[in-house]
Amino acid sequence: MEFNQIETRIDAIKTDEFCCRENDLDVMSISLEAEVPEALYVGMRDFISGNDNWDQSKLISSAIANFLFQNGSEDRAITEKYLNDIFTL
Repeated sequence: MEFNQIETRIDAIKTDEFCCRENDLDVMSISLEAEVPEALYVGMRDFISGNDNWDQSKLISSAIANFLFQNGSEDRAITEKYLNDIFTL
């Protein structure tokens, strides 16, 4: 799925019958498929197996929020996700 297709899908979700709140990462989600190096996969698998309160989805969304926050995102929902994940590790 190309980047513009993702934006189009998010816009479609926002206009659906149910109410979506802007900048709320817990209300809306999309599926991603990505190839990662084996070393990252093994590290992710080992971390998840050793931490019962984490799953693949939570780890990936935390990693993305971390990346975006550290690279200048000013979105409040991203900042909240980043800080919540730091203090609930």
